[in-house]
Amino acid sequence: MPYRVIATQTYKDEKKKWDKADQIAAEKIEKKLAENPNVGDQCQYKFLREKRVGGQRIYFLVYDDLDLVLLVATSGKKNQQETINHIIEQFDEFKELAQEIAKQLAPSDPF
Repeated sequence: MPYRVIATQTYKDEKKKWDKADQIAAEKIEKKLAENPNVGDQCQYKFLREKRVGGQRIYFLVYDDLDLVLLVATSGKKNQQETINHIIEQFDEFKELAQEIAKQLAPSDPF
């Protein structure tokens, strides 16, 4: 079963600032994540990963139990560690968001 790839508003807003070529490359990566969420580099935790696009990085959380990838942020090299630390601080909130999204996307019970 393919993973659902969902972007947070923060991720969407940050990506809009990129040049068009990098935005297109990011969209290709987003599609690839549906089939293989383990692309890119692991960041301190198995489920926190990053993928480079040009001079930018895409950060995402992989929730295997929910078949969901949550795109949470982007950064450049200069603020890479700051961004990773912020994501780690927000793990609980991101997990709650992922669970809520998974409930909304779950197929309805036919009975």
